[in-house]
Amino acid sequence: MPATPTRRRSLALGLLLGCLPALACAGQAAPPRMPTATVTARVDGLSLSDIAWLRRDGFGLDSATLTRYRQLGRTRFLDGELAGADDTLPPQVAAQIQAFPVVGTPLPALLADFRDRQKQYKDTPAGPAKDAAKKALAQYRRGLEQQAAQAELLHAIYGGDQLKEQMVWFWLNHFSIYANKGPVRVFAADYEERVIRPHALGKFRDLVMATLQSPAMLVFLDNVHNVQGKTNENYARELMELHTLGVGSGYTQADVQQLMRVLTGAGLMPPKLAMRGGRFGRERPGVVRDGLFVFNPAKHDFGDKTFLGQTIKGSGYAEIAQAVDLIVRQPACAHFVSQQLAEYFIADRPPPALVDAMARTFRRTDGDIAAVLRTMLLSKEAAAVGGHKFKDPMRFLVSAMRLGYDGQPVPNALPLVNWLRQMGEPLYGRITPDGWPLDSASWTGSGQLSKRFDFARVIGSGRNRLFAGNDGSGAKLTNDPPPGVPDLQGSALYRDAIAPRLSDATRNALAQAKSPMEWNTFLLSSPDFNYR
Repeated sequence: MPATPTRRRSLALGLLLGCLPALACAGQAAPPRMPTATVTARVDGLSLSDIAWLRRDGFGLDSATLTRYRQLGRTRFLDGELAGADDTLPPQVAAQIQAFPVVGTPLPALLADFRDRQKQYKDTPAGPAKDAAKKALAQYRRGLEQQAAQAELLHAIYGGDQLKEQMVWFWLNHFSIYANKGPVRVFAADYEERVIRPHALGKFRDLVMATLQSPAMLVFLDNVHNVQGKTNENYARELMELHTLGVGSGYTQADVQQLMRVLTGAGLMPPKLAMRGGRFGRERPGVVRDGLFVFNPAKHDFGDKTFLGQTIKGSGYAEIAQAVDLIVRQPACAHFVSQQLAEYFIADRPPPALVDAMARTFRRTDGDIAAVLRTMLLSKEAAAVGGHKFKDPMRFLVSAMRLGYDGQPVPNALPLVNWLRQMGEPLYGRITPDGWPLDSASWTGSGQLSKRFDFARVIGSGRNRLFAGNDGSGAKLTNDPPPGVPDLQGSALYRDAIAPRLSDATRNALAQAKSPMEWNTFLLSSPDFNYR
């Protein structure tokens, strides 16, 4: 009896899931084994080591990346990325991002509109009008979050500096925020565009200060409620535990409480007052304002503090900068940040010698992120053949889009947001402040792999809504025809950067494909593609 599409899907999915090594030994997935005969192979100037390095350096490969790498070589290519030499987007994609209201609207106006809509709903009398207002408010709130997520995904897929794009995502997850808490969804796009992105490759201290003053972080971790006489230690605790020093680094609960006192009075400017550019209440010397951020000395604890063994004199806003300086200069901070970076880029358990080298660079350069990345990416581990990291959903989705469409802009990024949510890693959707887990074992369950097969099929078939108008959340309607089934098998990108590293199991699976769509599906859901 001929195989039906359903039976073929089940057969192919079982075959590809069977290609994954057994998830034994504490649930740790093992990478696919590369044939030893191909380890030294070269294709058009690229070795397997080059390909492995590029797969770590960026979200995923495309033709433009290979061309630039061939022209420059590894060191010049990397130095150009670290210097922001190609931090560009295709004009169509840049315009698409700017068209989103959450990106193009000034933040005070956006927040004022959000609060006006909430008040309008609250003031609507009970009855059908109230029900309609509730539905409209929910749609508006959902739209804000979706626009912010679309903007980040478009940057990740089409950004010319792929190392920077990975770092933007890494820091968004490291300094995680949750969009569904209060007005945080209003601030999410600004957080990515104007807080994280400008500091992604700069000094770590500046990045910490930028996140500290961001409305998204102030609201999410409750420092807006941290005032003299009614304190809240949430942000102070997470700033040390999750953002800078890590658990077991030697700080104490007393340090958390002292940092909490330092942070009293750091909050938000009323949005309508910020829009008018007016004075902040009974403004007096010591007020510090930056956009919606305000340090209000009337709400600050001016007593002296003892923090990390040092005395911080009560002086107002200057205490915050002094405390952050103390934190980022701790050896524990250099090691913690280096460990996190190495785990993300290299392996779940990176070599201690590599982490130590990165930490030394961190301390020597006063927390220069680009310098730390250079130490890591010029190490032998960064070019090692044979993936040691299973892609989290963000890496999988972005790399599949980069390979499948190879720079072709998609007018509607909303399906990408929904696919990422269905795979369990929605942007700005982590409730707890620790960010999404990025270790391999967290993403190798059978349910996750089944979802990946589904979305590999959707991307590989060309039958999706990426080239259709969305529901009004920002992207314009388009008359562009869909591109059809991507020709991955016949592409130079596949020939040069994918085919040389495929395992025998994946080659056998691809040989059983009955159509170009099935072939694409099998490739994008294969272990070789899902491991870095």
